Amino acid sequence: MGTGTITPKKITAGLEHGHLLKTYKLMCTAREMAVLYEANKEVCSKYVHATSRGHEAIQLATAAQLLPQDYIAPYYRDDAILLGMGFTPYELMLQLLAKKDDPFSGGRTYYCHPSIKRDDMAKIPHQSSATGMQVIPTTGIAQGIKYKEGQGLSDYQGEPAPVVICSLGDGAITEGEVSEAFQMAVLHSYPIIYLVQDNEWDISAHASEIRAMDAPEYARGFKGLTTRSIEGNDYAKSYATMKEVVETVRVKRKPFLVHAKVPLLGHHTSGVRKEWYRPEADLKAHARRDPIPKFKKYLLDHKLVEASILSEIEESAKQLVAEDYERALKADDPSPEMLTDHIFVPTPVTEEKGERHPKDGKVTVMVDAALHAIDEIMSRDPESLLYGQDVGGELGGVFREAALLAKKYGDDRVFNTPIQEAYIIGSTVGMSAAGCKPIVEVQFADYIWPGLNQLFTEVSRSCYLSNGKWPVQSLIRVPIGAYGSGGPYHSSSVETVVLQIKGVKVVYPSNTADMKGLLKAAYYDPNPVVIFEHKGLYWSKVPGTLDAKTVEPDDQYIIPLGKARIHQQASPEQLEAGHTLTIITYGMGVYWSQNASRAFPGSVEILDLRSLNPLDWDAIVSSVKKHNKCIVLTEEAVTHSFAESLAGRIANTCFEWLDAPVEIIGSVNTPAVPLNSTLEQALLPSAEKVNEKIEALLNY
Repeated sequence: MGTGTITPKKITAGLEHGHLLKTYKLMCTAREMAVLYEANKEVCSKYVHATSRGHEAIQLATAAQLLPQDYIAPYYRDDAILLGMGFTPYELMLQLLAKKDDPFSGGRTYYCHPSIKRDDMAKIPHQSSATGMQVIPTTGIAQGIKYKEGQGLSDYQGEPAPVVICSLGDGAITEGEVSEAFQMAVLHSYPIIYLVQDNEWDISAHASEIRAMDAPEYARGFKGLTTRSIEGNDYAKSYATMKEVVETVRVKRKPFLVHAKVPLLGHHTSGVRKEWYRPEADLKAHARRDPIPKFKKYLLDHKLVEASILSEIEESAKQLVAEDYERALKADDPSPEMLTDHIFVPTPVTEEKGERHPKDGKVTVMVDAALHAIDEIMSRDPESLLYGQDVGGELGGVFREAALLAKKYGDDRVFNTPIQEAYIIGSTVGMSAAGCKPIVEVQFADYIWPGLNQLFTEVSRSCYLSNGKWPVQSLIRVPIGAYGSGGPYHSSSVETVVLQIKGVKVVYPSNTADMKGLLKAAYYDPNPVVIFEHKGLYWSKVPGTLDAKTVEPDDQYIIPLGKARIHQQASPEQLEAGHTLTIITYGMGVYWSQNASRAFPGSVEILDLRSLNPLDWDAIVSSVKKHNKCIVLTEEAVTHSFAESLAGRIANTCFEWLDAPVEIIGSVNTPAVPLNSTLEQALLPSAEKVNEKIEALLNY
């Protein structure tokens, strides 16, 4: 490409001649990609895609500010940002066509859903399709950066401080989870820029139908969120604004929102075409605001470049896109063997270590063992921090499970959040990406529901859809279960729902020693782990649960996830007589089984699963083979439950060794746990109910 005879000249700070020419070529490249995709829609629309047509100016102005230490979350029509960061059309097309060498996901996810971790460019953690869902994880990155700066853990000394940019459409502002992120960003002054690209359309719904205000008006409700509004189709103005905002955030470490008005020149996606729902007048009005001819006119009017040079650039971009497309078409598809790669990354915890029964150990309740485990972790690992509702300050959790930790480690490491489960869970994605090791708490399992969107969409899929680049190290503590008239909003069991979210590990300790060992293993696991902590076992106050209190293991004790434990052995004599069975259970089920089994000395083995995902299937099969009769016991209602699924799998796999049908015991199938204690007892399993099943099965 020629350079002409134009003398380099600054128009706005940073806008030199070479930069302008490069920007024009990138704009043309983005346009040519969209044109090519449309011309070849039979091929390119096999997998749904959207393009940046109309948004190119603000996107390239944003990309021009990025440094390698920065983080950015592009959304699904931000391919111009990616071109500006240095990606080639070929790399983007590998994702468009879901090819094996797609640098973002290995062919697993849609076009313009990037994730990258390269030393020479800004980092992009996993990006999802769900509208607005990226805002919480991306705010979590800024939270992690702010935390590390405060703890002296930053690794960019001597370089400009990193910023985080979160790109979203104006329609996403109506999402409740976006407000949760804004709340935390202003509450703690995080170094993040929310870039709102407003093209006035949702899918088929116009802004006038679906929102009462634009993003800057909404942002005024969040004190401390500074806003800028610009015409995002004007490159010079966009560049100047983004440069000013980014430089301010690098120094002042506070949040901004940039609202860029842009035209939508392409389809919503390749599967939802603009002519289906947009009036002709609207399409023409948007076309008149096209940033590319606007930028071209700017260059020519200011005599910055000759028309012939711009023609050369246009032709060069067209040729590059065509050549890269032909290469991408010929690239290999993923092989079926790649399907299950990167669901989890390997954990360093592979064997039990430490002393489970130290000589000087004291009998301790489960809740205190959890507290001690967190204390030991935080004393050794400065990247660890604990947050959630009411865990900080004087209280230290409604169950005192974090008592005095805030006083010991300070409010920066142990602190209260607003009431926002989505942020608590989703922010761990960004915290992990920033190099922190978050421990968070959902106050009751009953209140995990607002957080499931983030757990499913962001936390669980990050490793898999980023092709292993961005696993999420996240420990999510969830008090669970009925514990004596807790009522319908403090007694639920929800493990089946969480177990349906693949990509998340789930553990469920039933005693002090396992609580400490599993909690530490969950923390050191580089994958997301939910640990269910039964409220009825915390202090062993529920009758029949005294054995949940055990000697507390030493500070080195750790248990690998996915290993069941035989809580109670059957006697050799009863085994020889063929008068035994196994109860496969977890949590409170261990003690219902234990208390019921006293009426059948030596006849009942109790297998405590401890880990529900990964599941110790070998231990289950071994126990069923040994005893030939099996009960699966859960606190959940049986219908559609994990326990029902497990019983079916046992019946199928172990059919030849079973001497009786697999029995399942669980709660009565009601929408909630009643408050009245008589009704609660009628609903839940009990030692008496288990006793009846044991007797019937032994006599089968």
